Amino acid sequence: MADWDIRPASAADVEAVAELRAMVLRADLERLGRYDGQRVRQRLRDGFAPAHTWMIEVDGAPVGCVALRPTKSTYWLEHFYLSSDSQGRGIGSAVLSRLLERCDREDAMVRLNVLQGSPARRLYERHGFTVETEDEVDVFMVRHPNSPGDPPAGTEPGESSSSPSPAHSD
Repeated sequence: MADWDIRPASAADVEAVAELRAMVLRADLERLGRYDGQRVRQRLRDGFAPAHTWMIEVDGAPVGCVALRPTKSTYWLEHFYLSSDSQGRGIGSAVLSRLLERCDREDAMVRLNVLQGSPARRLYERHGFTVETEDEVDVFMVRHPNSPGDPPAGTEPGESSSSPSPAHSD
């Protein structure tokens, strides 16, 4: 696996993330008959919260992002996108493991939604997410703290003591 790291996002990252979102979601949204390039970018701009977002970098270059938005009783995993050339290399799993460790330490539930038919659903299921509800477009999933299927603590690929952690970036 490539050398990866995460850094806190800034307001200046919004356009890069909007473009990444449009590229990553395009095939699934087209399959569902819902792709609108302007709308997909604007929805990201409208919901972008740098305080809860991290940029994913490989060898110092940005390749993705992820957000963990707190609400009163849970976290929402949002805007988890990796460029196509970074997918399938264990980076997404390692980043997700790190975020879920934080949530487990806080005994917090995590929710997300993924598009119907998206291959990302398998990643979430491997990390203990289960379907809560679904409709013709979205699958809403939930993960309770320390769900079965989680990798043991400290076994994430790419983890290093010098890598920043979302748990320390707020």
